[in-house]
Amino acid sequence: MQKLILVGGGGHCKSCIDVIEQENKFEIAGILDLEEKIGQEICGYKIIGTDDETEKYSKLGCYFLITVGQIKSPDLRIKLSEKIKSTGGKLATVISPRAYVSKNAVINEGTIIMHDAFLNTGVSVGKNCIINTKALLEHDVCVEDNCHISTSAVLNGEVNVGEGTFIGSNSTVVQCVKIPPGTFIKAGSLIK
Repeated sequence: MQKLILVGGGGHCKSCIDVIEQENKFEIAGILDLEEKIGQEICGYKIIGTDDETEKYSKLGCYFLITVGQIKSPDLRIKLSEKIKSTGGKLATVISPRAYVSKNAVINEGTIIMHDAFLNTGVSVGKNCIINTKALLEHDVCVEDNCHISTSAVLNGEVNVGEGTFIGSNSTVVQCVKIPPGTFIKAGSLIK
């Protein structure tokens, strides 16, 4: 199994760990977080350093997954992704075995598909995205880079989600809507 370094040790990290363990494709080698947290454990995995050490783990051939959540802004996730790529690091793609992902869907690097998400035919998901638990992406949905589609959000057919967008829990986007880049959609919204 490939070694995997997680970047960010908060609540989203815990959920990611559960998905990674279920997928059984990567071996978690440790977590990078703030210096004062080094030595602490999250779900049995040690915080082994800070994000300033990405080059060290890139040279060892490790993959990375950004496990910092995204609500108000994708800026930190983007910064971490750029830092990893600048050191030659490889971003992992993680897909829960409890998710349904059509064979005709495309999932890009650095993206995690959480438990019970449903991605239908023709879906395209960009780099460094979170498709959270029970999200539904219907046919031909396009989610651009650095987006978070939150828990139980529903994107109907041919929706296009611009880069850096957050769609809150239990939101519904009706078919064919184009959401501009950097949009924040609060939980429970109806977008038509």
